[in-house]
Amino acid sequence: MVGRPRTIDREAVLDAAQAVAARDGAAYLTLEAVATEAGISKASVLYDYKNKQALMKAVIERRIAAEDARIQDIRKCLGEKPNAAILARLIAESRELSDDDRAVALSLCASVAGDAELREPVRAMMAQRVASVRDTSEDESGAMLAFLAIEGLKALEWLSLYEWPPAERSKLISEIRWLIDQKPEEIPCEEISEDS
Repeated sequence: MVGRPRTIDREAVLDAAQAVAARDGAAYLTLEAVATEAGISKASVLYDYKNKQALMKAVIERRIAAEDARIQDIRKCLGEKPNAAILARLIAESRELSDDDRAVALSLCASVAGDAELREPVRAMMAQRVASVRDTSEDESGAMLAFLAIEGLKALEWLSLYEWPPAERSKLISEIRWLIDQKPEEIPCEEISEDS
């Protein structure tokens, strides 16, 4: 017996899930809400995503894959340039966030924080990015400081904790770029605790 051909597009389901998350928040990202948004039955959503957690994980993985692809395209343009990974991250962060990007990130954040399985794709992405910065950097110290700075800037923006005016944000990106070439002086822990 041959099954019925698949007519539901997985990307359309994930688009609907992202729309629900952006509009209503992750707490309201239910299989029913996604089905309604996509104009399909709940059974169609269940076919690919057995539960809310599986659906959320798929949304997270798709967003990570899209961002990674964008960064890889930038790296290809840079060629074999030293510090390619961190330079690509800086160029990628030069774009302004859309309200949709911010809304989805903010709504998924609480779910990711409270669920180790949902955190895993994010942890894997960060481990890969750290390794990439280390592998392509002429001096790991400055590059890692730049990486931490750009991730901090991004976190503040994605979580809607602070939004820099565009000119100030551009200046910050340039200053973070400056960090890449710095060679920080190592301060012994004893000196840090004595001055505290």
